[in-house]
Amino acid sequence: MGHMDHFSAGWVTPVLSYAMACVGSALGLRCTVRALEADGASKRNWLLLGSVAIGSGIWTMHFVAMLGFSVEGTPIRYDVPLTALSLLMSIGVVAAGVFTAGYGRSRVTSVGFGGLGTGLGVAAMHYTGMAALNLHGQVGYDPMLVIASVAIAVVAATAALTLTLIVRGPVLATAAALVMGLAVSSMHYTAMYAVSISLAPSSAALPGATATEFIFPLAVVLGSFLFLAAAYVALSPTGKRDESAAAAELLRQVELSTA
Repeated sequence: MGHMDHFSAGWVTPVLSYAMACVGSALGLRCTVRALEADGASKRNWLLLGSVAIGSGIWTMHFVAMLGFSVEGTPIRYDVPLTALSLLMSIGVVAAGVFTAGYGRSRVTSVGFGGLGTGLGVAAMHYTGMAALNLHGQVGYDPMLVIASVAIAVVAATAALTLTLIVRGPVLATAAALVMGLAVSSMHYTAMYAVSISLAPSSAALPGATATEFIFPLAVVLGSFLFLAAAYVALSPTGKRDESAAAAELLRQVELSTA
């Protein structure tokens, strides 16, 4: 039985991974609100950016947390294609949820389906990411804890979408992002507690990349993207304000031409 350490890098990985999850969620939920004010291509683009934000935020959270994961008695390598797949999967399934929420006829059904989609996206990403682990031994799961982790993901994603789409306001938007971030983190650590590893010590070389070679640079790139996108979204004016500004400008022009 391999002894697992989830915090081998100290408190940095859980705190940083929680921050990433919150930034991704805040950005994604903000984009979803923007999408509801827009239509046509603009709506689609907002939903797309929202999906990429939440998807990559969740993925970054998982792998930053994984940087603190070590197993006594074996090195850990990451299967590169599977890890990349887990990122695409994360974005894809979240997109299904976010687009359902954005185009839903009624707020309630769109939140229901959106939360289910997003929650399952988090879970699918997590377990694909875990399948990408190569180590000397077998990884086993406690089925009850796996079910609990999926339930946490779905409930939390639904709660975050509810706060975002049904109840409005900046305080609630922040709360929604923190809820979603906390959800993703608690889902992650619940799922990690479901893991048991039976070691098969060996000196054979493991296939795949080390966390520092592959996970860390990718997490940095995605993290930077999230922060830049968040800044851009925070600074770009919302649709309604644009329209009122345009209307005011039009009135001014009319007044000038009649004066």
